Amino acid sequence: MESTLIAGYDTSGKLTREQLALVPAPQSTLTHQVVPHVEIVNSLQEQLGFRHIAITSEEFAVTKDGNNFFGVMTLDQGMDGASFALGVRNSHSKAFRLSIVVGLRIFVCSNLSFAGEFNIVLAKHSRHFSLRNALSIGIDEAQRGFAPMTQQVNRWKDQQITDDDVRLSIFRAFIEDRLNAPKHVAKQVWQNWLEPTHDEFRPRTAYSLQNCYTSAFGQLLDPVPLYKATASLGEFFSLN
Repeated sequence: MESTLIAGYDTSGKLTREQLALVPAPQSTLTHQVVPHVEIVNSLQEQLGFRHIAITSEEFAVTKDGNNFFGVMTLDQGMDGASFALGVRNSHSKAFRLSIVVGLRIFVCSNLSFAGEFNIVLAKHSRHFSLRNALSIGIDEAQRGFAPMTQQVNRWKDQQITDDDVRLSIFRAFIEDRLNAPKHVAKQVWQNWLEPTHDEFRPRTAYSLQNCYTSAFGQLLDPVPLYKATASLGEFFSLN
């Protein structure tokens, strides 16, 4: 595939790592160090490999101009029914900092949830920025966060909630704009709660509700807005 096609890539689809490597990167300036998107992915794989952590799946998307990148890398680490994952975003246009968060990939419906606003890397592209150092420290932070995330999921599974609790959650998320997701998703979240598509989500718990959200994101959103929504969901649940 030609790089010109990648530069105008429609975010409704996904890129392979080979296609991501063809996305052009602008020149760095005296104050802003441009890091090609694929370089971040390759460096992450290297740092994970040093710690004997493998990537089992990966998904990438860029905005139409190629400047803003979002990705998810699922790891061979986790708990029963789920694996830990890294959510990554990078910008050539200074729209946001390089950011990496830790999340969960739920096997039963292949959805993704970031368990809290747990940034392991949040770095400016300054002139003296070291990608290798930032990722090395970040992956160490991720590993330290695996156990607390597992404990949080278990608490969600033990937390019983009612239909009224769900109505209030949806109101706060979409009417009060506490969640970075389009409002039309609200109806699907409620539908998923009323009619669970998987037996694992039939218990009326906070864990099931969170999967109602992430399943709705996967059903209705393209890769870039899906990443933004899931990246804000953990923080939303931690506040409620």
